[in-house]
Amino acid sequence: MSERGTKSLVQGRQEQKRETRSAVERIAGFTIVAAAVAALAVLVATHVYAQDKYLLQSPSGIAFSDFRGYEDWAVVSAARTDQILKVIVANPTMIKAYKAGIPGNGQPFPDGSMIVKLQWTQKKSTEAPFVVDVPDIFSQAFVMEKDSKRFAASGGWGYAVFNYDAPSDKFSADAKSFSNCGYACHTPVKAKDYIFHPYQKR
Repeated sequence: MSERGTKSLVQGRQEQKRETRSAVERIAGFTIVAAAVAALAVLVATHVYAQDKYLLQSPSGIAFSDFRGYEDWAVVSAARTDQILKVIVANPTMIKAYKAGIPGNGQPFPDGSMIVKLQWTQKKSTEAPFVVDVPDIFSQAFVMEKDSKRFAASGGWGYAVFNYDAPSDKFSADAKSFSNCGYACHTPVKAKDYIFHPYQKR
């Protein structure tokens, strides 16, 4: 074979390699783009279909969004029944009032005070070396907010219940939780501005 023919053959092979490499690079690029689009679609779908619990309102119009951030509020106290463990938390306005001596000093909590009772079913710990009940499944947020004008008929407090369903990971406003739903139960502690739980020493 002549030198010219050999050079043409080599050039042809090099050109073929370049074309093959270019095709592979294009395929790889398309694959990366497709994967990115798919991941974005999953994120968008998750955002669209994930529940925003703060859009919920009780039958009488108490918005769950009023209590936004309750997950990180300071703990006031705790309680339990035979089936339920409860942790009571309050917003900064109410915590400040507690620390100022309210309601023990005979003064009412200021408007804007909010308190939430978080409830879990309970179970026996399988890890502790002693017998102890621990939270199991979260079930409910019972909320109270102080607005002496809006809730004048119920001692200045509005009440609502937001139930949580673990299998669906969704909250719902309790159909029976009208703004005065807890008023009758809390009337025995009217002298304490309708609040059962003191701010526990810690």
